[in-house]
Amino acid sequence: MTDETDQAVRAAIDGELRLLDPEVRASPALVRELLDPEFTEIGASGRRWDAESILTVTSAGSVSPESPVKVSEMSGVVLAPGIVHLTYFADNQGRRAWRSSLWRLTETGWRVCFHQGTLSDHPEA
Repeated sequence: MTDETDQAVRAAIDGELRLLDPEVRASPALVRELLDPEFTEIGASGRRWDAESILTVTSAGSVSPESPVKVSEMSGVVLAPGIVHLTYFADNQGRRAWRSSLWRLTETGWRVCFHQGTLSDHPEA
């Protein structure tokens, strides 16, 4: 991996971990900084989300500060210049899912433009 590739993957991972931070999720302004205006998500429930609907859910306290999401097996790959694909396993208070995010570099920094979760019975790492 080149330094530039490594930096891109690290930036996407840092952004993803910030989005999972209960303090960040409680602030619509902080979440908005990380979401691309064209953001879409296909949740583990099968529901389709956009940036505004995600802001409503995250600011409602969907992640408890006492029980943060446990993340394992996170890795990333640069698909093209300015585009990083992350995958990881998340356990949110027993609700386990494989997660996949696409991050793109914008004029204002790295932002997630797509996310998908798929429920799994994968054992905790």
